[in-house]
Amino acid sequence: MCGVGLGAAGIGWAEVLRLLGAGLTGGTIDTHDVGAYTIVWEIRLPRVVLGAVVGAGLAAVGVAVQAMVRNALADPFVLGISSGAAVGANAVILLGAFAGLGVWALSLSAFASALAAMALVYAVSRSPHGLTPLRLILTGTALAYGFEALTTVMVFGAARGEAARSAMMWLLGSLGGATWAQVPLAAVTVAAGWAWLRWRAEALNALAMGDETSAALGVQPTRLRRELFLVTAAVTGTVVAVSGAVGFVGLMVPHVVRMLVGADHRRVLAVAPLAGAVLLVWADLLSRLLLAPAELPVGVITAVVGVPAFLLLMRRGGYAFGGR
Repeated sequence: MCGVGLGAAGIGWAEVLRLLGAGLTGGTIDTHDVGAYTIVWEIRLPRVVLGAVVGAGLAAVGVAVQAMVRNALADPFVLGISSGAAVGANAVILLGAFAGLGVWALSLSAFASALAAMALVYAVSRSPHGLTPLRLILTGTALAYGFEALTTVMVFGAARGEAARSAMMWLLGSLGGATWAQVPLAAVTVAAGWAWLRWRAEALNALAMGDETSAALGVQPTRLRRELFLVTAAVTGTVVAVSGAVGFVGLMVPHVVRMLVGADHRRVLAVAPLAGAVLLVWADLLSRLLLAPAELPVGVITAVVGVPAFLLLMRRGGYAFGGR
């Protein structure tokens, strides 16, 4: 309700409820309500829904990545997938690539380049011993720097103006271009990824204790890590393609949830997506309100609000990664 009602053009709660009801039930509205109806149903509601989906996906994948590489500083972007997606997105924004795809050019290009980055990270990090946490982190981090350098070259090489500004907004994350057409694929991908992670929660508990322990418990760490890599890459690539590189959600939310419910992945994966959804919806609302009618990148809000809150919780909670 807050996400739909608040903004540069404020809409009263009663009017929001009436317009939402009219849209859900197929009711009629007066001619003078067309403008408000468009704001509610075509601009703000898909933005709120997509923000919730993206936040849930980043939080769930953050839990998976931290278990996969057994590193408290890991998040969905440590594998270099978001940086790879940025290359494709900025090729569209700054260079006009794939213009024939119309409104789908940005999302499809970002997703395709995310998959290409995933394939490159996987190919480089493989070894005779399978996918090891250290090789994944080092490979992902190194390639991320390379992708970011390529993106920077495109930004500096482009003509200054709205294109460069749009590129920076995308690099820091933005839900300003959300449409209903983007919601179904993102929602289905996030739901499928979350369902798989919930199904494998017990295996994640074993993997978080180390490869030897997980093998003793009947879990094949190399195979599980490969499966986790594919799931996290697919979810991350999908959400980054529709929202840009929203940072900090996948890092902070899993830790905060562990402070609240413990380290058992069955509980963490039940709560983390909801927490991520709530965080990103409120962060996006603040990004619209603070400098209205202008907008801030939502990634700026998640960092500015999340960093001090996270540090405060860490100091007060006596928290250690993998335990309480």
